Amino acid sequence: MRFFNTEGPVRPDKHYCLAPLQRWDLAGVLGLIEQEKYFLLHAPRQTGKTTCLLALMEYLNREGRCRAVYANLEVAQTARGDVARGVAAICSVLGRSAALYLKDGRPQAWCREVGDTVPADDRLTQLLAYWAAADAKPLVVLLDEVDALVGDTLIALLRQLRAGYTQRPLDFPSTVVLCGVRDLRDYRIHSSTEREAITGGSAFNIKAKSLRLGDFAAAEVTELLGQHSQETGQAFTPEALGRVWELTLGQPWLVNALAYEACFEIRAGRERSRPIGLELIDQAKENLILNRVTHLDQLADKLREERVRRIIEPMLAGTALGLVPEDDRQYLLDLGLLRRDQGGGLVVANPIYREVLPRALASGPQDSLPQIAPTWLEADGNLSPDRLLAAFLAFWRQHGEPLLASAPYHEIAPHLVLMAFLQRVVNGGGTIEREYAIGRGRMDLCLRFRALTLGIEIKVWRDGAPDPLAEGLGQLDGYLAGLGLDTGWLVIFDRRAGCPPLPERMADGEQPSPGGRSIRVLRL
Repeated sequence: MRFFNTEGPVRPDKHYCLAPLQRWDLAGVLGLIEQEKYFLLHAPRQTGKTTCLLALMEYLNREGRCRAVYANLEVAQTARGDVARGVAAICSVLGRSAALYLKDGRPQAWCREVGDTVPADDRLTQLLAYWAAADAKPLVVLLDEVDALVGDTLIALLRQLRAGYTQRPLDFPSTVVLCGVRDLRDYRIHSSTEREAITGGSAFNIKAKSLRLGDFAAAEVTELLGQHSQETGQAFTPEALGRVWELTLGQPWLVNALAYEACFEIRAGRERSRPIGLELIDQAKENLILNRVTHLDQLADKLREERVRRIIEPMLAGTALGLVPEDDRQYLLDLGLLRRDQGGGLVVANPIYREVLPRALASGPQDSLPQIAPTWLEADGNLSPDRLLAAFLAFWRQHGEPLLASAPYHEIAPHLVLMAFLQRVVNGGGTIEREYAIGRGRMDLCLRFRALTLGIEIKVWRDGAPDPLAEGLGQLDGYLAGLGLDTGWLVIFDRRAGCPPLPERMADGEQPSPGGRSIRVLRL
C-alpha cells in the first residue's frame, strides 16, 4: 500500500506522488544542459527539490547522452571555515555518489591515491577535471544542499567550480546544478581572511539562470489526493479537497502531511469505507500544530532569528515594515514563510503558517499562564461571551501586564498574551483564526467554540498617534460583516509612554459601529 510522504525524497513505489519532472520546465532544463550551462534550483524546504534532482539524474542517465550524478553536500556543513576538511568532505561525497549511482569507482580511487597530495584550494577542481576527462560522455553534476555550507568552505566550492568552468565539457563537468533553499544571490558569505561579506554572485559569476520550484497547483493537489482514492476506494469529499487547498495553498509538505494525518493517523480516517470529510481535515490540521511536527517546529524556530523578527513582528502588529533590508524580505520569501500576494505585498505563505507563527510566539506566555478556572463555560458546556469577557478582564487585571515580559516580541506582547489566554479557553473544544498583514494597523481574531463565533479586533494606541477607537470601529465593522456577525470585541492596548496605570485606564463599554453593530470596547 502506498501512502503520503512527509520524510525525505519521494519513492513512486512507496508514495503517492506527482511526476517530479512535470513540476518544472523539463524542456527548459534540458535546454540549459544541452547548452552546457551552470544554473541553480532553489525552493523552500520539503517542497520536492531532492526528488526532482534524483528524477533528473535518472532521466539523463537513462537517456544515455551524458553521465549525471547527484550529491548531497550537507555533510560538509560542519567544516564551516575549515577549507581542507570541507573540500575533502565534498570530494568524498562525490566519490561515494559516483560509485552508488554510476557504479564508477574512479573518483573514490582518485581521492584515496591522489587527493591528499593536492592543495585544498584546487582539490575539487582537479577531481572534477580528472573525472570529466576519464569518459567521452559529458559529466553533469547535481549538488544539493549547497547553501548549507558556511563561510570559506562555500567560497572554496564556488571558486573551484568557476576555476574549471572554461575547461568544460571535455575536461570539466559540462553542467553543474546548485540546489538549496535560497537563490545564490542571497547567500551571505563571510571569509575569515576577508572582512567584507561577499555574495555568491561574486564568487560564482558563471551562473546562467536561477530556477525556482513552486508549490502544487490546485489541480495537482486534487490529482495527488485522488491517487489515494483510486487505490483504496476512500474518497475525499469536495469540501475536504477544497479545505486542503485553502489551508495549504499547495505547499507540498503540508498537503501530504494533512492527507497522511487524515487517512492514516486519525482512527476514523483509517476506516476506508468512510469518506475523508471536512471535519477530518480540520482535525488533522489541529493535530499537526499541537504535535509540533518537525516541519512546523523548524518553521517556528526561525522566529528567533533577528532578520525574521524584523518582518514578522510588524506584520503581526499590522504596522509598516520601515527600513527593513530587501535581503531580509527575500530571505523570508526563499524560506517559504512569506509569499507575495497579487498586489505584490508580503503575506504569510498559507493559512496554516499564519496560525503557527503567532501560536509559536504565544507559547511562552501560554506556558506562563496561571491556573484559570473555566468560568466562561455554561452548564451545558457551551461558551458564554459575557462570562468569557468577565474572566478575561479579571485575568488581565491581575496577570496581564506581568506576563508581557514572557513574550519574545516586545512590540506585540499584548497581542501574544491575549492569544495565549484565548488558546487556553478553546483548547480541545474550539479554534482561533488569525488575520494580520503589514500596514493593516490591526490584528483580527475569530474564536469558534461549538455554536459560538466571536470576532475580535486588536488595536494598539502608540505614541504620537490618535485614539484608534474610531478607526477600529470601522475596521471591525468590515471584519464582522465578513463573518456574518452583529457583535464583536474591540480591544485597545494603550502602549503610550506615560499612559495612566492599568487600574485607571482599564475600561469596558459598548459602542455602536458605523454599520450599526454593537461593539464591546475594552481599553487595557
